[in-house]
Amino acid sequence: MSSFNVYICGVGGQGVGLLAAALAQAADRAGLKVISCDTHGLAQRGGVVSSHVRMGEDALTPLVPEGGADLVLALERLEALRGAAQYLKKGGKVFYYDTAYQPVSVRRAEAAYPSVEDVEKAVKELGGTAAPVRAAVRDPRMQNAALLGRLAAEGAVPGLAAGVMEEILREIAPAASLEENLAIFRAAAKP
Repeated sequence: MSSFNVYICGVGGQGVGLLAAALAQAADRAGLKVISCDTHGLAQRGGVVSSHVRMGEDALTPLVPEGGADLVLALERLEALRGAAQYLKKGGKVFYYDTAYQPVSVRRAEAAYPSVEDVEKAVKELGGTAAPVRAAVRDPRMQNAALLGRLAAEGAVPGLAAGVMEEILREIAPAASLEENLAIFRAAAKP
């Protein structure tokens, strides 16, 4: 398998790290060569958090090159746009949890927040496709289970089966919310 690059982004506290860990561990368990790293930025202050996951024999460094992501996963709409603009390659896909963490400029009516249609249009202009993911979650930290389930349903990562993703989620999700995370994953993973 030539390299398959995944750029994951969101806002601190949404579970970007857990999503990246689940994806990387599932790829490893499926027998894929995988390398990954996290960048945390201002995670503790609600700032941007990102992770890079690269799979395949020619993935030699952990950072996804700009314009080299086959897949951009975002846990927030604006971060989906930002991640796609910087990392998505032509023909790539964007899956994002359709929620909004509005920056101060939007709250002050100094800037507009992107709509689902804005994201779709911008990603199409970049040569890719975008798909919002929606699920009923009581805790924003469970949005990652919905994204992982959607990846499973779409077969979005070559060589990575839904069963392996669920197995890893079962192992790494917090015990207190395990069953709820699994229910969210399974609901999103239904074709």
